[in-house]
Formats: sequence, structure tokens, C-alpha cells
Amino acid sequence: MDGGGGDSGSVATPVQQKAHEAWRIYQHYLDKTTPHATYRWIGTLVVALAYCLRVYYIQGFYIIAYGLGIYLLNLLIGFLSPLVDPEAAGGSDGPSLPTRGSDEFKPFIRRLPEFKFWYSMTKAFCIAFVMTFFSVFDVPVFWPILLCYWIVLFVLTMRRQIAHMIKYKYIPFSFGKQKYGGRSGSGPRAE
Repeated sequence: MDGGGGDSGSVATPVQQKAHEAWRIYQHYLDKTTPHATYRWIGTLVVALAYCLRVYYIQGFYIIAYGLGIYLLNLLIGFLSPLVDPEAAGGSDGPSLPTRGSDEFKPFIRRLPEFKFWYSMTKAFCIAFVMTFFSVFDVPVFWPILLCYWIVLFVLTMRRQIAHMIKYKYIPFSFGKQKYGGRSGSGPRAE
């Protein structure tokens, strides 16, 4: 008997309440980082550098590095791919992205948005870094073979992705708002 009049399924233990509160605080600070892309990426580079230095100085955990490389390659492909694949959506009718000036403008929408790309990459480096503290993950492998295989995989995958971008005429990067050249310095300034 719960004595509370029902709804005993919504009662959380103190541990669950603390965990939920910790998650809310974490999510709050994560949300505050959203507009600061440059600082987020600098932080990720610092974490990646710390991971790389740890692997270099330990001279081990190459299988973790290889798995991390495959995962990051998968994230990169998602980041460079459109949300709706023109091959699947258009079939043989052709590309759905605009190919001529008279076509309707359709902005490039990524399959994996930048924030999720950053967040997944940062989490992956952090998890890989923590894994280097457990010797069970230090599987002895001949790392040059893994490196060569990863390079071949990267080149083949990126070649296929670039061919896809050329075929359907899309560029997955935009560098801010496009500025058009008008009269330069020959009119009154609006202040």
C-alpha cells in the first residue's frame, strides 16, 4: 500500500532525483554552449590532443584509436551528407537539389547537424580517453596495418562522398551570409 492515493509509478527514489537534477544541470550548460561553436571546437581539439598524447606516450591502445577513427569517419559522412539523399528521393527523375538558376532554392540540410556532430565527436574522444586507463582494452595489434587500412578506407569513402556531391551539385559548407558587392564607399553611410 502506498498510502498516497495512487500514482506510485511516478515516485522517484532520492538517487533518481539526484541523477535527474545532475542531468538537468549538465543539459543546461550544454545548451549554453550552442552559440559558441568556435570555443566548442577548440575544447574538442584540446580533448583530442590529450587523447593523442596519451596514446603516443603509452604506446598502446591502438585498437581503441582505430575504432575511434572508424566512428569519426562515420560521423563525418553523416555531417557531409544531405538529410534527404537525392538518389533515394528523386530516383531516376534526377536530383532534387537545385541545379539551375531558375530552380527553387533549397538550403542544404545535413543528415547530422553541426552541434550533434561536435557533441558525438567530443563524447567519443572522452570515452576513448577513459578506455586508455583500463588494460583490458589494450589489445596487442600491429598498428601500421590498422593505420594503412584506415587511410585506404578514408580515401575510398571520401572519394565516393565527393563524387556524390559533384553528381548532385551540393556543397555541405556555408560561410555565413553571402555578401553582394554594391556601391563601395560612394553613398551616404547609414549609421
